[in-house]
Amino acid sequence: MREPALVPRLRPFTSTVFAEMTALAVRHDAVNLGQGFPDTDGPAGMLETAKNSLFGGDNQYPPGPGRPELRAAISRHRQRYGASYDPDTEILVTAGATEAIAASLIALTEAGDEVLVVEPYYDSYAAAVAMAGAQRRVIGLVETENGQLELDLDALRDAITPKTRAMLLNSPHNPTGTVFSRAQLEEVARLCVEHDLIAVTDEVYEHLVFDGAEHLPLASFPGMRERTVAISSAGKTFNCTGWKIGWICSTPELVAAVKAAKQFITFVSGGPLQPAVAYALDNELEWVENLRASLQEKRDRLSAGLADAGFAVRPSAGTYFVTADVRPLGFADAAELAWTLPERAGVAAVPVKVFTDHPDEWKHLLRFAFCKRNEVIDEAVERLRKLV
Repeated sequence: MREPALVPRLRPFTSTVFAEMTALAVRHDAVNLGQGFPDTDGPAGMLETAKNSLFGGDNQYPPGPGRPELRAAISRHRQRYGASYDPDTEILVTAGATEAIAASLIALTEAGDEVLVVEPYYDSYAAAVAMAGAQRRVIGLVETENGQLELDLDALRDAITPKTRAMLLNSPHNPTGTVFSRAQLEEVARLCVEHDLIAVTDEVYEHLVFDGAEHLPLASFPGMRERTVAISSAGKTFNCTGWKIGWICSTPELVAAVKAAKQFITFVSGGPLQPAVAYALDNELEWVENLRASLQEKRDRLSAGLADAGFAVRPSAGTYFVTADVRPLGFADAAELAWTLPERAGVAAVPVKVFTDHPDEWKHLLRFAFCKRNEVIDEAVERLRKLV
């Protein structure tokens, strides 16, 4: 009998948990707090600019690196961190951050290389490492006495070997909502410099931090500008996750390398949407600040509701997500609860253990998205009270 068509390294990635949970939510008419997308649109000026582009003749291939006005806007936006990137040679527009991550790993790592990944990890990371033919080595987050999560720096030091080529870092961190501290990032930077590692940083939630937390780009630390591929996107910042407009900022050499891979994946994408994202980066950051404040309130709203429903809620300093321990409700495994939750209570959530290589260490946590209208959050909480 013929072997399965899919090569072995990609067989674990035939489906995503988000698709499966969304299908369950639809089947049972459940409130979907599993997948991280907002249920309201972005700023009106951005949408108007997109409409004008769509009906103004901007519907053909944009330039391979991205439209010049968008690359210039990205460069100006990055200056908020004290960084200067040449829009012509140091910025590349991609089909969202997911493509940017995959293209970076395909271009910069190969068979025999190891890529350090923080666990729990966003699900595309493992697939992207596999597509590159590299091997992932995970470094777990550890819980402090007050319930905060932070990077296990001792494990990070121990994980680096002569085969280690790159580190993939996500802060603010999905799925846990952790925002890494300056001290932690200083040590990550020192280790990257000491061991000559490339850092690929996923910063898509850069604006969505709470309670006075600060997003600190790894590229801003000593020795990191020349070895960091900084990735972000418009989707989470401007409530347009379906547009898939992302970008990388790095050195001319690293950008050229990633472009060599990216141009044979999508070549280009989102031509008429790119001017709208450029407009938003230049003109809608006040709207983004209002979004950030709103999301902080929604986090508090959902966290209080989950606690009232009997969950032990973990702190979240950023992103769209809060995690909650199911054990106080009498459940040992959050995944077992998650697969029945849409039918049992009419709510969909995602078990954190599906984002890990060590599921037993994370099996008690569910991830809930709070990037929804208040009435949706309230309805979900009301339904979850049935579990008590």
